[in-house]
Amino acid sequence: MALPTLALPGTLLGPASSYAPGPGTHMHEAAVYASVAGEVVTAPSPNPATTKLPLLSVTPPRARSFNDNSPNVLPEVDSHVLARITRLGARFASADILVIAPSSASDLAADATVCTTPFGAQIRREDIRATEKDKVTIQDSFRVGDLIRAVVISLGDQGGYYLSTAKNELGVVVARGDDGDVLVPVSWKEVRDMRTGKGEARKVAKPF
Repeated sequence: MALPTLALPGTLLGPASSYAPGPGTHMHEAAVYASVAGEVVTAPSPNPATTKLPLLSVTPPRARSFNDNSPNVLPEVDSHVLARITRLGARFASADILVIAPSSASDLAADATVCTTPFGAQIRREDIRATEKDKVTIQDSFRVGDLIRAVVISLGDQGGYYLSTAKNELGVVVARGDDGDVLVPVSWKEVRDMRTGKGEARKVAKPF
């Protein structure tokens, strides 16, 4: 398979038999995935004595400035976004929108714009999943610090935005444990620390 030029968290980059995971990536089930959004870069193996596989990494993009000649990019209904969870409540989770792709974008990675200033947003409990909404709990869906892929469903009160993760491809794309290790998805509702074997509940986004 051909390497993508840009990637979002969760993007499949290539088989572990052909590439060694580098900064901004992680390995899961014999494949290398992006852990951050950015440009996909390959480099010769830094230690040929250990492995001759090229090093595959993802370099985060430099934030675009809205002070140049390009127009401001604002979230709109149906925009796909990457956001970081900042607070958990009983009925909603608060988040900061970090990356925006317009509703007309055909490729989220290629058309995304990095926000210089995050936009505040909320995810209501009823907007987390499409089914069994009465069984959803915020604490079993997200944790503070999670990076999520979501879609804007409406302009909320006082300039905030309402997001939804109620599709298979939406949800948590990067989660970390208490010790900072990246947690790997093992199902649509669980991530796991592959070093310790400890599992945690999440509403996981289906990988690309």
